[in-house]
Amino acid sequence: MSSRGLNLCTLAGHVAADPVIRTVERKSGGQAQVAEITIYVDRVPSRKDNDSFMVDVSFWEGSAAWRKLAYIKKGSLIIVSGTIDASPYVSKTDSQARAGLQLKATDIFLDSSPRSDDAVKDTVGTEQPVAVGAKF
Repeated sequence: MSSRGLNLCTLAGHVAADPVIRTVERKSGGQAQVAEITIYVDRVPSRKDNDSFMVDVSFWEGSAAWRKLAYIKKGSLIIVSGTIDASPYVSKTDSQARAGLQLKATDIFLDSSPRSDDAVKDTVGTEQPVAVGAKF
């Protein structure tokens, strides 16, 4: 099997802000909705002093990714699969040309475990006394 023309990318990262939904005109006529998010991807997840990079992600109405839209919010850890393209832009802060990445998602996997800081908050003060010598 040839890998010529293969463009498949899977990234894990945290959602920077709640999804933004836009209605766009299709080239073939009619309208479609597209949701857009930005995720921060750690370069080396095990390092505390790690820097991350941003990837813009779009997913279209009717896709497997679209069906999970209601569960995606700021701070969510997600795994995204799809095709990736270069997306150059001009920085708003210093007006310099920058290289960006745009991922067109085909599927999104949601992390079901709580964030570590939320997990600590949820367990503080919830200790239950244990009956010594009680039979269960």
